[in-house]
Amino acid sequence: MAASGKLASFRLPPMPTVSELIKLYNLRAEKHLSQNFLLDMKLTDKLVRQAGSLRDAHVYEVGPGPGGLTRSILNAGAKEAIVVEKDSRFIPGLKLLSEAAPGRLRIVHGDILTYRMDRGFLPNISKPWEEDPPNLHIIGNLPFSVSTPLIIKWLESMSNRTGPFNYGRTRLTLTFQSEVAERLTASTGSKQRSRLSVMAQYLCTVRNCFTIPGRAFVPKPEVDVGVLHFTPLVQPQIQQPFKMVEKVVRNIFQFRRKHCHKGIEKLFPEACRAKLTQEMMQKADVDPTLRPTELTIPQIKALVDAYAHICNHEPSFLNYEFREELQMKNFSRQRNMPIDAFMDTPASTQPGPQQPC
Repeated sequence: MAASGKLASFRLPPMPTVSELIKLYNLRAEKHLSQNFLLDMKLTDKLVRQAGSLRDAHVYEVGPGPGGLTRSILNAGAKEAIVVEKDSRFIPGLKLLSEAAPGRLRIVHGDILTYRMDRGFLPNISKPWEEDPPNLHIIGNLPFSVSTPLIIKWLESMSNRTGPFNYGRTRLTLTFQSEVAERLTASTGSKQRSRLSVMAQYLCTVRNCFTIPGRAFVPKPEVDVGVLHFTPLVQPQIQQPFKMVEKVVRNIFQFRRKHCHKGIEKLFPEACRAKLTQEMMQKADVDPTLRPTELTIPQIKALVDAYAHICNHEPSFLNYEFREELQMKNFSRQRNMPIDAFMDTPASTQPGPQQPC
């Protein structure tokens, strides 16, 4: 009974329901912003529980909207929550919620893609990367339009230990449309295995918590929504710079139905493509006839390491993009001019697609 009473002490005082606030401030979800409200407090409470205990925790909430999820975060015992909301229409309702929980809710009117998440809380909540995660969480019912670029941004920050990961191995509990959630959690060999699967799973443990049916949202989206939980790994499974890993993985999966060597080839200029692709595959000891979806993360690690080895001997390959070479070829063909005429500087001073390998 004592424990129950202690939990009850976290409850917010009586105030208008989220539905009443939506009516009071004449709010509506904007389709062009991919906004969908989750009004069922049982579901928002369930979502928040996936983060683990929030007692005395510090929480970033992304896109709080009318504040339904925010209430569940505060009721779960969070010591302090910072909500980052881009849409000014929701600020008055969030201020009302802040007044009901004095000192526990800070409102940032801004864009989460540019907000400095390394400055929101005091440094004393930080934990060394090798230790347990800090008592800091990122929670959000993400708009569909921003969910993928946002998780990629956070994965890069995780790799560099910047932004919210300046505090340590900050955990994330987020919503994604079901198709994206399936990609993020897809295992090797799955039809949903993708670039996103590898980029997330080489850096953290990704857990599929539960699925929220589309009918639970207002307005109802055409798809269901998956709730995922991310815990950064102490040691990433691939220990190369994020941009390099992303480039190799992106090239591999651009031809997902073909053998993996087809994507690997496009990492190198045409003049030395065959030779270096063979060298990279042999050094990594990876079967070139495997499909991208069949590659394990250890195999992708071996490929990235092999690519890094080659780039150490020829750094210009790091900046090579085969699509740029293709565009220049097409343009020179249309103008009936040599491709060198379109290079900004001579190949001898700036490595480019036509520089000899």
